[in-house]
Formats: sequence, structure tokens, C-alpha cells
Amino acid sequence: MQKPVTNDATRSTREVTIEKWVYGGRGLARLDGQVVLAPFVLPGEVVEVAVERERPGLMEARLVGVVTPSSERVAAPCPYFMRCGGCHYQHAPYEFQLARKVEVLREVLRRVGKLDAPEEIAVIAGAPFEYRNRVQLHLAGREIGYLEAASNRLCPVEHCPVASPAINSALGSIRKMRGNRRFPAFLRTIELFSNESAVQVNVLASDRPVARHFFDWCGESIPGAAAGWLDYSAAGGEYRVGHRSFFQVNRFLIDRMVDAGLADAEGDTAIDLYAGVGLFSLPLARRVRSVTAVESGSSAVHDLQFNAERASLPIQVERAVVETHLEGLSATPDFVLADPPRAGLGKGVVGQLLRLRPPRMTIVSCDPATLARDLAALVGSGYRLERVTMIDLFPQTYHIETVVSLRL
Repeated sequence: MQKPVTNDATRSTREVTIEKWVYGGRGLARLDGQVVLAPFVLPGEVVEVAVERERPGLMEARLVGVVTPSSERVAAPCPYFMRCGGCHYQHAPYEFQLARKVEVLREVLRRVGKLDAPEEIAVIAGAPFEYRNRVQLHLAGREIGYLEAASNRLCPVEHCPVASPAINSALGSIRKMRGNRRFPAFLRTIELFSNESAVQVNVLASDRPVARHFFDWCGESIPGAAAGWLDYSAAGGEYRVGHRSFFQVNRFLIDRMVDAGLADAEGDTAIDLYAGVGLFSLPLARRVRSVTAVESGSSAVHDLQFNAERASLPIQVERAVVETHLEGLSATPDFVLADPPRAGLGKGVVGQLLRLRPPRMTIVSCDPATLARDLAALVGSGYRLERVTMIDLFPQTYHIETVVSLRL
């Protein structure tokens, strides 16, 4: 029987058969009339689990061992898999991951939104490893790495298979620079972001307000290290990305994601909601005569304004909460693109969009459940769900990015 690494072999265990993957990175089984959720399993496998948390109708379990493995099961290439909390699916072939993610997306749309997805859900995928251009690393004593799954314990790492070569090079430089010294106690969490030529180094957690940049402490030891911001080439343009601004993390799929998001863009007027540094706004302004980009974050707005001016594109940049901005509109735009955070659009934004009723909308979502909730309201008020595309921005994990095209 295949045994995962565990620190607790004392709990009583039970055998269950895994039915399917569900959103969140776990497999679903049934035991004594209750649902059992367990990680690192494959559909069809008989596994031994230890129940760790229980509430009415649901048991959350830890995988103890695989009794009857699936023929699809593969050896994970990462030595930290099942300990590090970053990846969930390295025990499955990549094509298998993609097919199951489409099933999960379809199931969430049906269960949460009571929606039937189109018969075909298009899939956009890239290289399954070395794709991440941004990582968050934790520091403790002499060690640097990720947090273990569902804990605050550090999993020290020397190399991350899903991180880009530049990120891994920077990680190696930090480890080499440290030698036998302890990391400064005031540094707890850092972020590395790279365009493969330079590496932006930021402090995310520190008990010293003066320690804004880890660069101040070790930047000279990292080839190409940069503090504050860096330029990222994508979607036919250049984007300045400040240390407090968000940018997509899959370096292989950014262009294809933009193409999918703007496939239905047409007309004279368009609005880019939750615009960030302008990833969609800039190419949208090359297709549509008048573009308004709405963003509430001050760092992102500054980057967005700089990026639009450098590209000589007449984008109207509005620093505002999306719902507030929409409340002030009376004219209906021809096209709306919305790329909201994990919480989704929400009732207020959906209500304003239904008031304005743009003929074409595209939603870019990183959470199937909030997407399904928002789509249920839009489809229930007359919009047609025209096309659904699953973009696998996060291979080896349960995360799903979805682009949905809607039309009145």
C-alpha cells in the first residue's frame, strides 16, 4: 500500500472509494451516509483515510495510504509534494488534470448557478511546470520556503518545479547569500516577481515598517534584482508593474488569456472593470474607439496611467470602486469586460450591469462558485451564456480560471 508522509499515524482509519474530484483540490467519497473529502487521491481509487474534522453530512479526512491505485497515478516530480501547500495534483498526468477541471467547472456551474454550460467548454493550457512568474516565500531562522498545507509550519525548499527559471535562480541566490546566517527577524514573508530578465523583490510581512523591500537587505546578491517596479512584456505591449500591483502569474498564457477575454470586443465604447495595471485595457483600446478603465487600487491606477500614456492610448482611467462608478453611468457601453477578484462581481455590480444592459459582456473569473452565482443572476435576467473557456493558469493546483462570453 502506498503511504504518504504523515506525522500522525495514531488515528483510526477507514477505507473509501473516491468518486470524483471536487473544487478545492480534494476527492469525494461516501461513508456511512456522509460525504468524505480527502486530498491527493484520484477518481476510482480505494484509499485509506483518517477523519480529522467532522460536521453534519461531511467528513474532512487525511490520506493515509492508497490501497488500490488508479492506472492514471504518476510519481510526483517534486520532493515536497504532499507536504508543501502549493500543489494539489502532481500525482495526476496533466491531460487528466485538464479533463477533470472541465468536469469540476461544469458541475459547479450546475450546482451553484443552476446553469448548463455549453456542450463544449474550450480549454487553453500551456506548459505544466516552470510557469509561475510570482511566488510568496516565508522565512524562519535559516530557512526559506512555503507553508505546509493547512498550517503555519515552514516547508523549506531549494527548488520549485512550478516556478520560472528566474524565480528559482533568485531563490538559489538568496539561499547562497544567507549561508549559515539567520534571516533578519523582522522579515517573515517575501515575494519574488520576474519577467525572466529582472526579479522584483518585495516584503509582504514585516514587523518593521522601514523594511519595505527585501531588496534593501539582499538585493545585490540576486542577479537582475529590482525594487519598486519592473516592466513586463505581454499582449503586444509593455506594462509597468509596481510592487503593490497585481499581474497574472502564468507567463505562458497571458497573451492567450487576453485574446480570449477580448474575442467579443466590438463597438465604439467599452469599459474594463477591475482593470489593474491595464492588461486588458491597453489591447482593448486598440480595438475600440473609447475605453474607460476602472480600478480602485492606488498602486495599480498609477501603473495603469503610466502604461496608457507610454503606449499613447487614449484610455480614460477612473480610480473608483466598480459599483460606485457604474452607479454614475447613464449611457450603455457597447462592451464590458470584468476581471473581478475571487469574491466575484457581487449583487451590487450585477445589479448595475443589469440596469445598463450592455449588449456584450465578458467575465474573467478565478473562482467557479462566485462566477456561477453572478452568472445565474445575469442569465436569469436575459443574458445568453454564449461561450465558456477554461484557462489553466495554475497547473498542478485545483485553481480554475474561466472566461465567459455573454450576449443579450
